[in-house]
Amino acid sequence: MLNMTNHPEYQAGAVEELADLFHLLGDATRLRIVLACLAQPTAVGDIAASLDLSSSLVSHHLRLLRAARIVKAERQGKQVFYSAADAHISSLLANMFEHIAEPATGMDA
Repeated sequence: MLNMTNHPEYQAGAVEELADLFHLLGDATRLRIVLACLAQPTAVGDIAASLDLSSSLVSHHLRLLRAARIVKAERQGKQVFYSAADAHISSLLANMFEHIAEPATGMDA
């Protein structure tokens, strides 16, 4: 197992940056927006329609998610399509969904 306390990338600013990332993903609406972008690049209007949200609310959340490098945007004509920023985001979410699907071991304190 990796000892994270002595690893330089787990120090100082990186810890705060990771906490901010989890804080952003801790909002159910933002998490649903990211999940809507995982399969394929998706336009704001399509995200809003699939989640029954306003386009302005989705755009607001996407700005925050882009700033944190959780999603990326690509303009195609007049529309902007959003997708996961990289494979790390998809892997992180897949791993966490696997984690919550695991049965409890009975060893929880």
